[in-house]
Amino acid sequence: MAFIALGVTGGIGAYKAVEIVRGLQKNGHEVVTVMTRSAEKFVGALTFEAITRRAVITDQFMAGANAGPGSARGTPAEWGGVEHIAIASTIDLLLVAPATANIIGKFANGLADDFLSSLYTATRAPVMIAPAMNTNMFEHPAVAKNLETLIARGVHVVAPGSGYLACGWIGKGRLAEPEDVVAAAEQLLRTTPSSSLAGRRVLITAGPTFEDIDPVRFVGNRSSGRMGYALAAEASRRGASVTLITGPTHLPPPHGVLVVKVRSAADMHAAVMARASSQHAIIMAAAVADYTPAAPASTKLKKDEGPVTITLNRTTDILGELGKLPSRAQKVPVLIGFAAETNDVVAYATAKLRQKGADLIVANDVSRADAGFDVETNAVTLVSAGGTEEIPLQAKHAVAARIVDRLEQFLIAVPEKDARVEA
Repeated sequence: MAFIALGVTGGIGAYKAVEIVRGLQKNGHEVVTVMTRSAEKFVGALTFEAITRRAVITDQFMAGANAGPGSARGTPAEWGGVEHIAIASTIDLLLVAPATANIIGKFANGLADDFLSSLYTATRAPVMIAPAMNTNMFEHPAVAKNLETLIARGVHVVAPGSGYLACGWIGKGRLAEPEDVVAAAEQLLRTTPSSSLAGRRVLITAGPTFEDIDPVRFVGNRSSGRMGYALAAEASRRGASVTLITGPTHLPPPHGVLVVKVRSAADMHAAVMARASSQHAIIMAAAVADYTPAAPASTKLKKDEGPVTITLNRTTDILGELGKLPSRAQKVPVLIGFAAETNDVVAYATAKLRQKGADLIVANDVSRADAGFDVETNAVTLVSAGGTEEIPLQAKHAVAARIVDRLEQFLIAVPEKDARVEA
């Protein structure tokens, strides 16, 4: 049984939060409800008090709850201490449903001007949010950026559904169905212990590489880095010491992760190889360029000079070089690569598994509009010597959790290593 704080914010989806409480209770969990003032405009606190048999927290400064030591698992009179700290240190999960654009913005920017936002900044428990708002609000660049920030920090997001909205629109933005929110919370509580990778060192690459043509132009690709950043956040949340080697992206760095920024394939090769032997595992999620200009121009190429021919040379195959290291199993015990393909995805990934000497290849069809490059969702196939496993379309942080689950399985038989150079 888990102790869960359910945050309810001001949106029409607040009525569904009642069913979310019921679903959590049916699974044996204890729930305390935290409501914002706006949420009370949609559902009364008495409703949640009746079904949870607990006082509902609606005020940052409830009289009598902020003096003396105590535990949030008891009654309000027994809590004592500073209330949001008492709850923050006791809960097993902070679940916010519905999560409005306002609370998402507060969480992302460290604002703590009410009980719920103070609780978020104080807790070290896993956090899950279920956004709900108008379609245009959900798609607004500011909201998208705030969600990216939270995901990079390890916050889990239950994607909103599509359909008829309270405003009369039809589109994406409605709160996920209560049973889906409960199922997502159950999976998080069941599969992501916070210390399962404690003592392990994991190197992850992410993003594109840029290969300069001249001082202004470059050859690149559409990789956003979201998949690699999600993997880094997930591994870090499970207690691993994570080094993230990233090409150029606009993503905020995941909390608690050592970030090494590079630009070109040669830069990434040097950064990876310098750190490889000190790692328990390496996940090559970056979209490293296969080709680079043989002779980049030292000055900007002028368009009035006519057609330009650029000779491209093959870049170093970093995954292949890692897989062929002498005594690779001792130097890099677990090696995971990615295969971004547009056709015959599993066949190419299977061949890559063998050719690169990897333990696992994550294959994804980047020709899909809803998966692969520059989107927030992905659908992949995990290819290993033991067979294939399909991961259906879902948020990249959820895909990352499944990949890190497999990483843990590979690491079970791997002994601890002495740390080496970690510059």
